Amino acid sequence: MLEHLGRGVTFVAGSVVGGLALAFLIVALRPDLIRGRAGPQAAPAAPAAPAAPPSAAAPPAALAAPAAGPAPAAVPARASYADAVQRAAPAVVNVYTDRVVTERLSPSLGELFGEYLPRYRQRIERTLGSGVIVDDQGHIVTNQHVIANAESIRVQLADGRIAEAHVVGTDPDTDLAVLSVGLKFLPVAPLGRSDQLRVGDVVLAIGNPLGLSQTVTHGIVSAVSRTQLGIAPVEDFIQTDAPINRGNSGGALVDASGALVGINTAMVAKNLGVEGIGFAIPVNLVRGVLGDIVDHGRVIRGWIGIAPEDLSDEQAQQLGLAQGGVVIANLYVGSPAQQAGLLPGDLLLAVDGASPRGAQDVLGRISRHKPGSTVSLRGLRGHASFQVEARVAERPRSQQAQQ
Repeated sequence: MLEHLGRGVTFVAGSVVGGLALAFLIVALRPDLIRGRAGPQAAPAAPAAPAAPPSAAAPPAALAAPAAGPAPAAVPARASYADAVQRAAPAVVNVYTDRVVTERLSPSLGELFGEYLPRYRQRIERTLGSGVIVDDQGHIVTNQHVIANAESIRVQLADGRIAEAHVVGTDPDTDLAVLSVGLKFLPVAPLGRSDQLRVGDVVLAIGNPLGLSQTVTHGIVSAVSRTQLGIAPVEDFIQTDAPINRGNSGGALVDASGALVGINTAMVAKNLGVEGIGFAIPVNLVRGVLGDIVDHGRVIRGWIGIAPEDLSDEQAQQLGLAQGGVVIANLYVGSPAQQAGLLPGDLLLAVDGASPRGAQDVLGRISRHKPGSTVSLRGLRGHASFQVEARVAERPRSQQAQQ
């Protein structure tokens, strides 16, 4: 009996010791089991403070904006003149001309030792340029030198159509010409205001350089009202650094909105090492030439029959004049200038009250007068001042491109 009791005690004691050892091992390996069960009973949670009413200064958490992350990088706006090009380019055409050129042939060896008679041959020379459609009646403005002496003229539109063109009229004084084509549904260039151009304004040149149609170059207005360049008798050019190459002559110079502000006409020779200097005829001058040619077949300009020249102060001293400026070098017999009492050697100080910038400026101011009107001239004859009113006549055709 005692033996069975002892065995029971020994079994119970072993079980207790084994259970305690197992519990110790579990606590050592997983202490979080003890903390998870004992946490809520060990320290009761403190009562929560009453929530503050929402206010403008502190919005409720549900309405608060989420925490701002890093600001996204700003995407720079892309500078593009595609809209301006799309507006103007369809009205710019390619101009192709054929002209007969006569060449003198070099003498042969036999002719050098015998009777020599010069021999000539003729060949067809093909040239290219550009033009701008300026109204829906088919009138195209280009440079006069592009179509000079042409036997035939063809134009190609941006949409691929090709048509024969005939000359409505030319104006050698401004190097402008007006062509006409018999096509319908023509794109027309919107005309801008060249008198509102400022140095630094963005301009685009559109044309047919080297036969590459619809080429666009980009630049700025470098200067306005350039004169005395020797390019044309009447000069009032826009200077630009937009590249102008052979074939661009007669093409469009447009502003950043796509409005026509000039007709490209010349570039300074690159073989002289000059870059970025090109010239365009301002559209305000083009308007007047276009209107006269379409209405009258010619440009009507005022004329009083003087041949002015620029005179330096040193030249004026040698001639006994008080100062330099613009001097009347000659005048035509029976002209309005002679009838008004002007004489060769008279120094012109003002035309219609404005001091002239040079001889070309004097002719330009007079030419803008309508025939039948009067022009006021103030000047010096020796050391005596004078003022006369000269009646303006229409410039004779024989004087075109000579003054």
